[in-house]
Amino acid sequence: MNKDFLKELGLQVKNAGTSTGLKSSDSGKYIDSYSPVDGALIGSVSETMPEEYEHVIKTAQEAFKTWRMMPAPKRGEIVRQYGNELRKHKDALGRLVSYEMGKSLQEGWGEVQEMIDICDFAVGLSRQLYGLTIQSERPQHRMFEQWHPLGVVGIISAFNFPVAVWSWNSMIAMVCGDVNVWKASEKTPLCSIACQNILQKVLKDNDLPEGISCIINGDYRVGEMMTKDTRVPLVSATGSIRMGKIVGTEVAKRLGKTILELGGNNAIIITPSANMDVVLTGALFGAVGTAGQRCTSTRRLIIHESIYDEVKTKLTKAYGQLRIGNPLDEKIHVGPLIDKDAVQNYLNAIEKIKAEGGSFAVEGGLVEGAGYESGCYVKPCIAEARPDMEIVQHETFAPILYLLKYSTIEEAIAIQNSVPQGLSSAIMTDSVRESELFLSATGSDCGIANVNIGTSGAEIGGAFGGEKETGGGRESGSDSWKAYMRRQTNTINWSTQVPLAQGIKFDL
Repeated sequence: MNKDFLKELGLQVKNAGTSTGLKSSDSGKYIDSYSPVDGALIGSVSETMPEEYEHVIKTAQEAFKTWRMMPAPKRGEIVRQYGNELRKHKDALGRLVSYEMGKSLQEGWGEVQEMIDICDFAVGLSRQLYGLTIQSERPQHRMFEQWHPLGVVGIISAFNFPVAVWSWNSMIAMVCGDVNVWKASEKTPLCSIACQNILQKVLKDNDLPEGISCIINGDYRVGEMMTKDTRVPLVSATGSIRMGKIVGTEVAKRLGKTILELGGNNAIIITPSANMDVVLTGALFGAVGTAGQRCTSTRRLIIHESIYDEVKTKLTKAYGQLRIGNPLDEKIHVGPLIDKDAVQNYLNAIEKIKAEGGSFAVEGGLVEGAGYESGCYVKPCIAEARPDMEIVQHETFAPILYLLKYSTIEEAIAIQNSVPQGLSSAIMTDSVRESELFLSATGSDCGIANVNIGTSGAEIGGAFGGEKETGGGRESGSDSWKAYMRRQTNTINWSTQVPLAQGIKFDL
């Protein structure tokens, strides 16, 4: 396999794991990154030690003093330049994402395009960090509200979107005047090095201080340094519900702020009036895209009993046409799972489905033979199940799709809402009543609710996030920027008197 993209991105056999914008360090202790595509060692990244972490935070704090005073549109200009550099390296970075994580090449390129899109969004946002004018009850007083940067923002990202989710946070935080410290997944550490290498050029070309954007690498122990650090007022963490509960608890102990983007157990309700072509496209991509390793992956299809058999038959036929293999081949639909631990979780889930009385319309299992030597390739499968099965209540980060029956739309929505997670949801219908009911206060309880599109593939212009055990945080578009800033209410008295609020008298 041609791996020139590694050289283009400045990646070596051994890579520094701690970077403070313009300088990097090597601890001598390494995390090896193996590709799930072919099992090959891509490279190694040095693990961040406590003394290196301390240097990163102090350097970030120092950079914040300069960065916060730069006008927001000027900060936006730096982000614009980064977006342009990403355009130059889109092919190479997309290939790295595909090779290190295992998603299809089209999805790898798409993830880098999301980075470019959020840069464009952030550039516009840099001129729109609006406050409010508020009417004062006191004469000749002006009240207003403004927003200031928080300081050091900690970002913990997951392996499944090794570059895009960081950019959703970092680009918005940067135009808000914050500096960033990024702890990437130890399963995809080279992606963080590559993004930092590209950003270093922009920082250097603009003679900016160290620490505006920093990276640290390692396992959960490195993340703990940040979650417990009072110098990091906000931690944005993406990952499992288990991880999110730990992060949320630790940050809450010191009264810090969190943005938590955790698991999903996403469903599509399929009604009798649904367009079957729309159903098949939305369900298929949602279920098998990224080999089922998206937090927005479709896990459940809630199908009206009158069309259940039709949907099952057509979906089974579509699954028979899926091509599984090397994701850098553009003809391939499904790549590998991230590692053998993920494969074991997938196999365990299949056994649990059988033990709970489920059956399979499309059988799962390992894919073996020439080209699959990494041991990370599995078959996307379809299970016929019941909503009350324990395994259905949990998210399995793999391409397992559950088919569930319903008789009334109210029952379908109740099934949709019956799981602990609340990220993404969808309904396929041509009925205005059904779609409006689904979007109403008594409808979907998720942070994302779609009509006639699937659960996967959110646009960066909208706020991204979910409810319940998904964490409640919001990233990316809309007014998510407010989470990266602190609100301040100001009152100016331009009279010669000091009238007190609520008409209070205080005679001297």
